[in-house]
Amino acid sequence: MGTPLTKNTGGLSQTDFVRLKKYLIENISRSLEGESILPSQRKEIIEQRFQEIYTQTRLQFSDDLKRHIFHQISNDLLGYGPIQPLLDDDDVSEVMVNGPRSVYVERKGKLAKTPVIFEDDQHVQRIIDRIILPLGRRVDADNPTVDARLPDGSRVNAVIPPVAIDGSSITIRKFSKEKLTIEQLVKFGSLTEGMAEFLKACVRARLNTIISGGTGSGKTTLLNVLSGFIPEDERIVTIEDAAELQLQQDHVVRLETKAPNADGIGSVSVRDLVRNSLRMRPDRIVVGECRGGEALDMLQAMNTGHDGSLTTIHANAPRDALSRLETLIMMAGMDLPIKIVRQQISSAVDLIVQQSRLKDGSRKVTSITEVAGMEGETIVLTEIFKFEQSGVEGGRIIGSLKPTGIRPMFTPRLQAAGFDLGPRMFGATMESVTASLRSPGRRYR
Repeated sequence: MGTPLTKNTGGLSQTDFVRLKKYLIENISRSLEGESILPSQRKEIIEQRFQEIYTQTRLQFSDDLKRHIFHQISNDLLGYGPIQPLLDDDDVSEVMVNGPRSVYVERKGKLAKTPVIFEDDQHVQRIIDRIILPLGRRVDADNPTVDARLPDGSRVNAVIPPVAIDGSSITIRKFSKEKLTIEQLVKFGSLTEGMAEFLKACVRARLNTIISGGTGSGKTTLLNVLSGFIPEDERIVTIEDAAELQLQQDHVVRLETKAPNADGIGSVSVRDLVRNSLRMRPDRIVVGECRGGEALDMLQAMNTGHDGSLTTIHANAPRDALSRLETLIMMAGMDLPIKIVRQQISSAVDLIVQQSRLKDGSRKVTSITEVAGMEGETIVLTEIFKFEQSGVEGGRIIGSLKPTGIRPMFTPRLQAAGFDLGPRMFGATMESVTASLRSPGRRYR
């Protein structure tokens, strides 16, 4: 892994170091112009040219500084400049550039400032261009924000002046090289074996599921895991702003939004793709995130035979997720009465899975909640599993994930799909089971 650009420049002033690096990069780039070089040979050729120019200029640096300079040049010519080492670090899950001299990372759920710096704001913007230009996207003063992805699938958001006041900003949510399994989530303590078995049954039984959570809580990771339970013989259409889902099934059609061209036309939104997906004979529709009017189209799809659809939404609690969903539906431009909107939601959505990032950086499924219908104009929610915090120990949050003792009303659908989950999974005691048998209308508590 290369050494990031820091203030340690081996005795050279920062200004002289930057000038030297620019000089070497310009000369190496010129020497490569017009040459046809295989990608696998680029690093070796760049190293050769670096050595040639270094010798010609009669530079005399220590071996450590020489290696440091080469790593910087290599990262600039082949990677993403000063942040490339951070992207190569498996412990880093997110990289945040707040300006040329302020770079943070997230490691194991905790934020930390790094010694990494850029030369200036133009350097940051060059890295942004390197990321977005191969994707046909652009960013300028008239369009100062852009969403993109790296070749490995990592999600990128970039913002430049005049919107970014203190300098261009880059936020990269790194793409996990290894697709997590439900067993790993259980091992990490994100959920229990009982919750995992329950969620598997819900996906197989084609329940419409919303994964709710805050930024960086692990919604997309959980969506990836749950989508793995979809049977191989079903046709899946995925819809995302920036493709990052890693479905392992064979019959998957992946759709991604398109930004407008230089004339401001030709854009394709998530809503456009959701509508189009209905004409693609999908068995399941998986939307990476609902954050606009597509929520209405998604609900209508759920209500018209596309059971088992999955999506995520930004919200901090299941009830908040419903409120957010109502707001998104209003954004579709349809003047619908709130009661009609809530009826649409209650008839379409079966389950809300709340994913949270706790204060100690850990990520957990803190609630699994059934959407149990309507009472008057209110959507009824029934919590099936929940996380109960019992204290804090050495900075770690202590608590347990447990069933609430209530069996969901959609249990017959699980049984029809071949999942006969006993009452004990839901925390029901022998006394409550006996009482429920005496009163058939009563649910387990």
